[in-house]
Amino acid sequence: MRDLHPAAATGFTAGADTYAKGRPDYPAALTGWLADALRLGPGRSVADLGAGTGKFTALLAATGADVTAIEPVDAMRAKLAASLPGVTARAGSAETMPLADGSLDALVCAQAFHWFATPAALAEIRRVLRVGGRFGLVWNVRDEATSWVRALTAIMNAHEGDAPRYHTGAWRRPFPAEGFGPLHEEAFPHGHAGTPEQVILDRTLSVSFIAALPQAEQDRVAQDVRDLIARTPDLAGRAEVTFPYRTHVYWCERLA
Repeated sequence: MRDLHPAAATGFTAGADTYAKGRPDYPAALTGWLADALRLGPGRSVADLGAGTGKFTALLAATGADVTAIEPVDAMRAKLAASLPGVTARAGSAETMPLADGSLDALVCAQAFHWFATPAALAEIRRVLRVGGRFGLVWNVRDEATSWVRALTAIMNAHEGDAPRYHTGAWRRPFPAEGFGPLHEEAFPHGHAGTPEQVILDRTLSVSFIAALPQAEQDRVAQDVRDLIARTPDLAGRAEVTFPYRTHVYWCERLA
C-alpha cells in the first residue's frame, strides 16, 4: 500500500471523531446525479474509494447498489463499519484495491481524490471498472462569497503546508486520463446547518493538517475560530447557523 501523506495518516487517525461530527453531508441533488450520471441502482456495484467515516458511503448505499468502502485509515474504517453494517468495508489504497479486474459499474471518490491524483491511481481505478463503468469525483467546497467563510479559510490555510488540497487544482493534472472519456462537471448549492461549534469549529478541527498539529497549536486554531465567531454578527450568539458550500461533482467513463 502506498504510504499516506503524513497529514492524512496522522490527522485522520487523530481526528476521526471530529471528522464524523464536523463534516457536512451532501445535497439532495446528488441522489439524482448518482442515478443519472453514475447509473447507480439495485443490481449495480460501486466502490467508495477513500471512504473515511462513511458520510458519502451512506448515499451510495441508499441507491440500492452493492457498495464496497475502501479506506486505508483504521480509525476511519472502524467508524464506517460500525455505522453502516450493510456495507463491505475493506483496507486498501488508490494504487492497490482489494477488488477483481472489471468488477465495478462505478467508483466514487468523495473529498479524497486530491490525496492520490496520480496516473498510477487512475490506472488502478480503470482496472477495477468494467468497460462503460463510471468514475465519479465529489467535493463539498466552502462558498467564499461569504466574508466570514473567507476569514475562516485564511485561518486554515496558514497551516496547510504541503498537504494536497482541492482548491489548488493539482488533482486535474492526470486528466484526460488514458482509457477514460472526457471529464464532465456540475455544481450544486449546499448548506450545513447546526451550532457554530459543530459546523464551523468542528469542521475546522476535522481538516487533516489541523488535526495533525501539536495540541497547543490546535488549541490556538480553535481559539482563532472562536474569536471569529464572536466578532461576526451573523454568527455570534446564534443557536444555529448555516455554513454555505458548493458541491462540485465530476465524472468520466471507462472506454477500454
